[in-house]
Amino acid sequence: MTLPRRAEAPAALALPETEAKREFAFSDADFRKLAELAYRHTGISLSASKRDLVYNRLSRRLRALELTTFREYHEYLEGPQGHQETERFINSVSTNHTRFFRESHHFVHFRTHVAARFAHTNHGSGGGRLRIWSAGCSTGEEPYTIAMVLKKEIAAVARHNVRILATDIDTEVLAKSQRGEYAASSLQEIPPEYRDFFAAKPRASGGEAVVVDDALRSLITFRQLNLIEPQWPMKGPFDAVFCRNVMIYFDNPTKKDLVERLTKLVRSGGWLYIGHSESLIGTHPGLELVGRTIYRREP
Repeated sequence: MTLPRRAEAPAALALPETEAKREFAFSDADFRKLAELAYRHTGISLSASKRDLVYNRLSRRLRALELTTFREYHEYLEGPQGHQETERFINSVSTNHTRFFRESHHFVHFRTHVAARFAHTNHGSGGGRLRIWSAGCSTGEEPYTIAMVLKKEIAAVARHNVRILATDIDTEVLAKSQRGEYAASSLQEIPPEYRDFFAAKPRASGGEAVVVDDALRSLITFRQLNLIEPQWPMKGPFDAVFCRNVMIYFDNPTKKDLVERLTKLVRSGGWLYIGHSESLIGTHPGLELVGRTIYRREP
């Protein structure tokens, strides 16, 4: 089953006109049109509560393009030059919030049921295939956390066929992921036994940052991917898929289709991790709930 492109926007929004003074007028019609475009391109369903967020983020684009109204902006997006702006529009409406070892119970499970079992099966010898997908990797904390766990649990991991695919729709956060540079305060999120994977780096603007060790970088491939595209380039199977706090932005039909496609790429007996505030739409015949937001692909 594929995720079709939908031409219809989310249900019409009954929003009261705001009297707040703004640099640009932002009508109900403007918001509905931009919500429709966001849904069409990304599957993200923008509720009325996101109206101010949309205004604040896209006002920057109006200034950059020297436009004076939001109507001009959505007409520009749908015009002949719009394809160049679409990427920036998607980056603007995408929400990216993450941290290292977020929802730590997932990584406890991943360490014992994926990384340690792989290490035990291969007895430290070369060989063995392990594939992990971080779908919606944001600024990179999730795939680097996965890489830290693998590096700690699997002796001489570089001798094995172990790879992590990290994807996101937002090209700006992917660029930050690939740099692997974070605020020094990020180390507070990381258990002490994993902090030796980072090195201090002075910032030109002052202060100190930390950068990820090359040993972690070498395990990860970063790629831009829109999850609602009708075809994905990877074939799987994956031993584990992390798709966390992504589906909260989708409506139920999009969630259902996405879960179906993800399940097909998880190997028999493999694992699917979703976000703490997410759930499947009903039950799925191919998935068994085995822990808090942890699913096992049925054999």
